[in-house]
Amino acid sequence: MKRRGYRSMYPPFRFDRREFFKMSGTAGLGLLLSRSLLSAEKEAAQSGQAATPARPATNIDEALKVPRTEYSLPGLFPGRVVEVHDPKAMDSESNKPSADVIKGMFEKGITTLTGKNLKKSFELFFSKKDVVGIKVNPVGAGLISTRLEVVDAIIGWLEKNGLKRQNIIIWDRFDYMLKDAGFTPERFPGVGIEGLQTMDEAAAEGKSQDNSNWLRPDGTHVSAPNFDLDVYYWADVEGPKDLPYLNQHVFNGKYSYFGKLLTKKLTKIINVPVFKNTGNAISMATKNIGYGAVCNTNRLHRPLFLDVCVEVLAFPVIRDKMVLNITDGLRAQYEGGPGPEAKFTYLYNRLFFATDPFALDMVCHKLIVEKRKSMGIQVNEHPRFTEYLRYAQKLGLGLVDERMQHIQA
Repeated sequence: MKRRGYRSMYPPFRFDRREFFKMSGTAGLGLLLSRSLLSAEKEAAQSGQAATPARPATNIDEALKVPRTEYSLPGLFPGRVVEVHDPKAMDSESNKPSADVIKGMFEKGITTLTGKNLKKSFELFFSKKDVVGIKVNPVGAGLISTRLEVVDAIIGWLEKNGLKRQNIIIWDRFDYMLKDAGFTPERFPGVGIEGLQTMDEAAAEGKSQDNSNWLRPDGTHVSAPNFDLDVYYWADVEGPKDLPYLNQHVFNGKYSYFGKLLTKKLTKIINVPVFKNTGNAISMATKNIGYGAVCNTNRLHRPLFLDVCVEVLAFPVIRDKMVLNITDGLRAQYEGGPGPEAKFTYLYNRLFFATDPFALDMVCHKLIVEKRKSMGIQVNEHPRFTEYLRYAQKLGLGLVDERMQHIQA
């Protein structure tokens, strides 16, 4: 028998507590609310009713005041998106990726994006002294998570051009999710593997009443020191104060702090999301980093859901460091996202490259809408599902209008 769902945040949405904690973090309530909210918006759009409350204030203006750099979003190639397709990337019978084919796709994508060879492309974005963080998406481990072979190709390129392996860090918000998806020191020797935080799954799932694994005697989360209290995204929305929320989100209140990995250690970021939906919107480049770089995020889903994917990226710690975005579309998912739903996944055998994550998401949004329609999914094409991308253009972070270039290499 199902227990009553976790209701601290938004009473209208109910779901099984075990399912909630099983899909924690960028997943968890975020995944379930993504589905519920976007479904509610669809119904509201059809009925003419408002689906969300008034937009709360944020500290976006503080981010916009900081002077830009040569690497600031939309990066060196605003609006340019390169798509590389090879039907041999994933074997249709075994579903196993071909490392050699993927490496070739990666190299073609990088050189087509920059118009330069691999060495000169490296020099456009990096120096040998950089500390480069590869932000993966480990949700749906082994099914719809970032392919290890894509990360292999990235590391091979960086290392061949003089970046030491110890200056490369594969990261995500949750340490246990990285491990589940195969991002381990054994698989990537010499490369750093870092989660911004930990979470006690047993306590979260109600299997243990002992919170000492994540809750310190002073009432703070063991991962609290991993976040930078001086660098934050503020929104006038309170986070719940109950223990399950704190276990998952480290802090509550109105501040979402950036991880110290980003503020103190990384000098450049490569963002490697996967190709999947979240209701009628997508969960790709901007969401992978927007909800993965900060804590205390579930409070933001209802009032600021897609805008978070713009405003978090406007802060210099992301805006000036994230020089490449590579969407892994080797196996894609067109429905049921952003959590994994095997029956809606398919071999797509594509990689997408851009310095501009907003142009990248606009191109991929259009492609996934086409796929959803072809599969008989009732699609709501209300502008609200791409309005955040146009918002990014207004802020000077991306280029998503008719000036975009979608190049099929």
